[in-house]
Amino acid sequence: MRSVTRNPDRLSMLEKSWLVLDAFRPTGGPLRLIEVAERCQLPKTTAYRLLTDLTAIGAVERRERGYVLGRRLFELGSTVPLERDLRHAALPFMHDLYEATRETIHLGVRDGLDVVYVEKLRAHESLALPSRVGGRLPLNCTGVGKALLAYSSPGLIEEVLARPLRRLTAHSIVDAKRLEEAIGQIQVAGLAYEREEAQIGGACIAAPIFREGTVVAALSVSVPLSRFHPTRLAPAVKTAALGVSRALTRSTPR
Repeated sequence: MRSVTRNPDRLSMLEKSWLVLDAFRPTGGPLRLIEVAERCQLPKTTAYRLLTDLTAIGAVERRERGYVLGRRLFELGSTVPLERDLRHAALPFMHDLYEATRETIHLGVRDGLDVVYVEKLRAHESLALPSRVGGRLPLNCTGVGKALLAYSSPGLIEEVLARPLRRLTAHSIVDAKRLEEAIGQIQVAGLAYEREEAQIGGACIAAPIFREGTVVAALSVSVPLSRFHPTRLAPAVKTAALGVSRALTRSTPR
């Protein structure tokens, strides 16, 4: 559930509480009371009451500059089974891939029509990328997103191709026919390529991660375009993703 979009006047208190928490995207705060109320389209009195209740349980903290998301949410989020098991299995291979390339490494999962990044190892000399842990980007604009999409169900692929495709740069693929062709190439090669589609001056290669035959995540290496050498990077990315897939399969209860 990314956000609540129904009329705020008709929402339950639980939905309004989620609306308040969701208002802290993408930075986690700080936000002033008036900012929370405006983002949620709620009266200030309602927003204040909800913030007070959320502060009491540790989901929100009040600081000098405003409200921020609380540590309790981080603690709870770290126990989500898929992300917890995925990160545990992936991190050793992500570190190996970083050592082999010295470039930025991403791990992402699909949520609706977006990729959500669950881990990122940032290179010391890297391009400023729009990705961040907990952040989301359109599936069609990123290597990780395209790798996830290519191995998703035909129904999801059809849904994405039928919708207006979102654009992050002038190079983003917003033509359904071009995206369909790219998906076919990914399915053949087992790798997704992205050149300046999410960030001008950047490129990446991504590979899918499977658990019992189902795509659950994707792994990528992101580099400045000047250092984009697919013949060197592609085998390393593919090997790392295969290693994570095998680790996840071994950890699956029988």
